[in-house]
Amino acid sequence: MCANLTKQTNFDAIIIGAGACGLMCAVQAGFLGKRTLVMEKNDRAGAKILISGGGRCNYTNLHTTAQQFISGNPHFCKSAFAQFTVDDTIGFFETYGISGQEKTLGQLFPTTNKAKDVVEVFTGLCFDLDQPIWLNTDVKSVTQTDGGFTVIYERNGKTSSIFTQNVVMATGGLPVQKLGATDFGLRVAKQFGLNIIKPMPALVPLTITGKDQPWYQQLSGNSIFCRVWNDRISFEENILFTHWGLSGPAVLQLSSYWQAGEEFYMNMLPHQHITGVIEAERLTNPKKMLLNLLAGLYTRKFAEALSSQLPVQKNLASLSKTELEMIDALIHQFKVKPAGDKGYDKAEVMRGGVDTGELSSKTLEAKKVPGLFFGGECVDVTGWLGGYNFQWAWASGFVIAQNI
Repeated sequence: MCANLTKQTNFDAIIIGAGACGLMCAVQAGFLGKRTLVMEKNDRAGAKILISGGGRCNYTNLHTTAQQFISGNPHFCKSAFAQFTVDDTIGFFETYGISGQEKTLGQLFPTTNKAKDVVEVFTGLCFDLDQPIWLNTDVKSVTQTDGGFTVIYERNGKTSSIFTQNVVMATGGLPVQKLGATDFGLRVAKQFGLNIIKPMPALVPLTITGKDQPWYQQLSGNSIFCRVWNDRISFEENILFTHWGLSGPAVLQLSSYWQAGEEFYMNMLPHQHITGVIEAERLTNPKKMLLNLLAGLYTRKFAEALSSQLPVQKNLASLSKTELEMIDALIHQFKVKPAGDKGYDKAEVMRGGVDTGELSSKTLEAKKVPGLFFGGECVDVTGWLGGYNFQWAWASGFVIAQNI
């Protein structure tokens, strides 16, 4: 039996989750004269914002289009991005004192390099607009009642309830448990009969086991620029060797398009051809060892690690045609078969989530349940690494605020 059950109707919506989507939704609703209440399980708002980009928060990407997102419906996010564009995001933050600086590949960071500045924009606006944020508030259930919803929650050791016409599920995805992530949003969706696309870790490091593991272990900490690809997509960025496998931006990107049991390939010299480099060098320095040539292209440690794969102790002049072909294949088409991934605790985001077919692309309201909205990471819209997921969060929060 719940204690302190109250029926309140003075909020236009209850927003569950004070992450990027929930905070933007609360602020945009406030601009429209609507009053929302944000309930957050953690003891602070914007927990994931605060750790993103190494604490610097790459809050959007200049190159955002629907093409950088994985979804059962690749067109679903277009409406939200048309309603709240990258320029709108930039303008919003500039209005409240945050200017952006572009880093690599269109990533935009605050010039202060402080993620807390992004969170403080929202917490300050929520205070000014009278949009309360209740921290340390654990929502237990959401049920339909009397033409609206009853939200039962636990706060300050007491269980209470509140009535509202609209509920916004901005609960995020499953990574990272230490940030309070749960599957509550997905459970609510299932409770109301909405289909769920199987959630899986995305933007996640990949593990290597078996006979290949020692090669990766001895390169732990080494990073090289690569092109990685499978039969669906390719990325060119750095990879990072670890004692358990592979990480780095290129691998994280590819992981969102990887399924267990699949292979992918690495071109470890994507802008040169290794046989051409060898041929040119041995015209002037035929006695140069392959080891030294590779050390010049990579690092000494990396070249030495290749000794188990290539004839690195031979000089360039003595390399046979067969050996050149072997070198070419290894450098430009190195095959990788991961054993698995590092799971949700190491994943940047979750792929899968609430099926977009269950939601209106224009409003993000559940088609079967008027007044119930889903936004951000709990929806089956997963962006690439580099600020794309924040742009989806801001856009989806904006769209929902217009429609509650």
